Amino acid sequence: MANTHLDMRKIKQLYRFYTQGVSKRKISKRLGISRNTVRKYLDLLIKSKLTSEEVDALTFEELRILLDIDHTHVTTRHSYLFDLFPIVNKELKKVGVTRYLVWESYLQKYPDLVSYSRFCHLYKAWSRNQSPVMRFNHKAGDKMFVDFTGKKLSIIDPGTGEVKELEVFVAVLGASGYTYVEACPSQKREDFIGCMVNALNFYGGVPKAIVTDNLKSAVTKSSKYEPILNESLLAMATHYNTTVLPTRAYRPRDKAISRECCKNCLHTGICSFRGY
Repeated sequence: MANTHLDMRKIKQLYRFYTQGVSKRKISKRLGISRNTVRKYLDLLIKSKLTSEEVDALTFEELRILLDIDHTHVTTRHSYLFDLFPIVNKELKKVGVTRYLVWESYLQKYPDLVSYSRFCHLYKAWSRNQSPVMRFNHKAGDKMFVDFTGKKLSIIDPGTGEVKELEVFVAVLGASGYTYVEACPSQKREDFIGCMVNALNFYGGVPKAIVTDNLKSAVTKSSKYEPILNESLLAMATHYNTTVLPTRAYRPRDKAISRECCKNCLHTGICSFRGY
């Protein structure tokens, strides 16, 4: 980055003008900055593949992080974090492990560790460079993503004192992130379909498609191209005039929304999709 940083408001204006078709020469005159500076910041923003609206929605801190990370130079203060992120990435793949838990564990080793929010932003920027993916734009009413959290909850029977384990079902609307969570006895077909019906009643409508995992309650035979759904699930989809779309095997990003929500529910105990 340059020795003198450009004001974040001007960076947002610069990118907005560019997406509106204004030339770099005119942007330079309007904002009172050199064409080289305009070109440098535009290269960084174009590389991020964010739209003008998405850049406008970023906070100044998020924009600073985005520009710093996209540049090849990494400051000495944050260099140790980028050495840790490959290990963090492996830890996050374990069931029940969240970014907050990982951050807490490293806070004990590094007392001067950055704040949790900055840790998340830096990790997000690092992971974007490690495994770039296309951003999903979900339409309202298009898809509902459903999944089980994998980690169970326990309740105590007040009469017998017996500890019972319950599965946790999560449904998330793609466009809004509006979430429905229900505890049920098992992942069996009748419980799975019952939870989906309850979710549709909760939302008060039916999406065009329901995206499920490749669990046995949904898929009789998994396939990369034409998975075979069980008859009960097909009958439910026909009744509600919708479509069931099983995700591809070993493709967690196909159901990224429900996976992130599952992690959040298990960590906080609160049903609220946060996005990270």
